[in-house]
Amino acid sequence: MSYIRVNKHYIHLPYLFLGVIELGLLLVAAWMAQQWQWALTDQLAAWSGLPDNPWPQLSFAAVLSCCTLSMGVYPAMVREGYSSMVLRTLVSFFLLGSVALYVLNILIPGLQLSQGMIFWGVLLATAMVFLTRWIFLKVVDTAELKRRVVVYGAGERARALLENLEPEKDLVGVQVVGCVPSGNETLAVDPALVLPTPTDWVSFVRSRQISEIVVSPEERRRGEGGAFPLNELIDCKLVGVPTSDALGFCERELGKIDIGLLKPGWMLFSDGFRYSRRRLLAKRLFDLTLASLFVLVLWPFMLLTALAVMLESGRPVLYHQLRVGLNGKTFRIYKFRSMRQDAEKGGKAVWAKKNDSRVTRVGAFIRNTRLDELPQLYNVIRGDMSFVGPRPERPEFVEELAQQIPFYDMRHKVKPGLMGWAQLKYPYGASVEDAKHKLQYDLYYTKNHSFFMDILIMIQTVEIVLLGKGVH
Repeated sequence: MSYIRVNKHYIHLPYLFLGVIELGLLLVAAWMAQQWQWALTDQLAAWSGLPDNPWPQLSFAAVLSCCTLSMGVYPAMVREGYSSMVLRTLVSFFLLGSVALYVLNILIPGLQLSQGMIFWGVLLATAMVFLTRWIFLKVVDTAELKRRVVVYGAGERARALLENLEPEKDLVGVQVVGCVPSGNETLAVDPALVLPTPTDWVSFVRSRQISEIVVSPEERRRGEGGAFPLNELIDCKLVGVPTSDALGFCERELGKIDIGLLKPGWMLFSDGFRYSRRRLLAKRLFDLTLASLFVLVLWPFMLLTALAVMLESGRPVLYHQLRVGLNGKTFRIYKFRSMRQDAEKGGKAVWAKKNDSRVTRVGAFIRNTRLDELPQLYNVIRGDMSFVGPRPERPEFVEELAQQIPFYDMRHKVKPGLMGWAQLKYPYGASVEDAKHKLQYDLYYTKNHSFFMDILIMIQTVEIVLLGKGVH
């Protein structure tokens, strides 16, 4: 098993193991930095033993770990290489981490996070994690860590499954060994992946070291296109090789729900799509607290943004639109205006597009930095939106998309948010096809959302803001 489920959200174990190891290294780096700081100030009596107050070390390790997640360091190390990981680590430690630790020390003086400890700790931590990751990449063959999977089926459904996996093949914890055709289905996958139908499934999975069988045939019912090998797959399960369906496999490995495979009955009987009054109350209190804190901290930036918009293109500074929220109820969303006043002549809704000519110079800047979104804190305080949830769409687009995309209205079963799972996993969408892809991630969030997942999304959104991803 290469994953673990935490609050209904799947986390791949290789990332988790590396994160735990580095958390320990960060604790060691913080302790060493503190000892070194004491030695420099002639407090030699403290140069031994474990610290009486562990909070400085724990705070140091927790903040730098969150900064590592926020910059997408682990996926970058696998997908983009060691050099990209180095750059992201330097930004996460020296920029985000150092600033966050200094601010934390000011807000909570009792933590005893001295400037010397932060400086030496960040230097030591950077050296230690660079060395650890270099050893990891040199010694560990990441391909060997992946579970070997065989797909039962070689038709259109199997081809769609492989196409879903292809963009994430370096990040998912599985390796597709091949596809076993189901009955007389028409082959649609790469012929090089087609495997002969086993006469003995147990011997087949043992000889090829298969860890899982994904069932994705064109037809599973007996008597149509050949008998489904139910007994054989149960035998495999009894010897430790589990079977999963393509829909559940995509959900676990890719963090999305493939609407091409989705059926209403699955949503009704799955272990997700559950809500509780306690969960909703806790999320509301969290949203109110965080939104109020952001307003107190960010009001100077909001004032400067308003002045910049007014000086460049006059009034109005804010603009508002109707958006679709929880259970299809519309509400008015607010943003700093980033386009010309005549961006939508005649009042007709128009999809935003890349390098949109309607965007002003100030507008381009506040879009890249997400400053244009700050007035939506008012929507969060009002209760129209949450901090985390599917991004709300305009009623005109929702009506069009609901007619063309099945299950589109299901994304309105949770409150819309300032940031969302789809924004992390899929680039900015400005078409029906893009909306279809984003819906798959929104459905995953709708089914599996939890406080843990909300925190994870908020941390990872930092990378989106700093690198200007998904901005049109």
